[in-house]
Amino acid sequence: MTRILVTDDEPSMSRGLADNLEYEGYQVDIAGNGQEALAKISAAPYDLLILDVMMPELSGFDVCRKLRQQKNNIPVILLTAKGEEIDRVLGLELGADDYIIKPFSLRELLARVKAILRRTHAAQNHSGSLETIGLLDVDFTNYVATVSGKEIKLSHREFEVLHFLWKNKHQIVRRDDLLKNIWQYDEFPSTRTIDNFILRIRQKVEINPNDPKIILTVHGMGYKMV
Repeated sequence: MTRILVTDDEPSMSRGLADNLEYEGYQVDIAGNGQEALAKISAAPYDLLILDVMMPELSGFDVCRKLRQQKNNIPVILLTAKGEEIDRVLGLELGADDYIIKPFSLRELLARVKAILRRTHAAQNHSGSLETIGLLDVDFTNYVATVSGKEIKLSHREFEVLHFLWKNKHQIVRRDDLLKNIWQYDEFPSTRTIDNFILRIRQKVEINPNDPKIILTVHGMGYKMV
């Protein structure tokens, strides 16, 4: 059974989300703060983390950052009352898989949950192989990247961006294509997020990131992997 951890410092919100997710057939646990969430994730595997951003002591951003530093690629949906672009961009750059602004409809949340779990299960069930991309040897199925046998840290989202470019190599990939296919937003206030991800990926793939030979910029359009 799919296991979901809901983390929010408002008990009524956590219980309401848990009840509705359980009605959909998921097994749900609740954490009342960020430290408790990290402890639960360390003790048992979860398929998805639904995480409130605005919590005392350890925010949702802090929890997401710590998980990715630990190389834990559990999918994360951030919940927040904040709607500013900088907060959304920060959450995604820290490795969150989705970002929902309060107040939100239950139908929207359930749709996002199902979409993320569907992508995750498809990736786990796909028998992948080792691909060489510049300096990296990449196993997209298990989210592992190495250079000369030494594991290199890539966030879950960096793997997805790299994988999308690889699947569309020798083709121009527009920034909007990446946003729609990976973040699955029809509209997004800025493409700066994509440029930052490409910069970080180049630092791991290219011999000289300042003179890229693998991931090229197509000015005015997007990127192309060659």
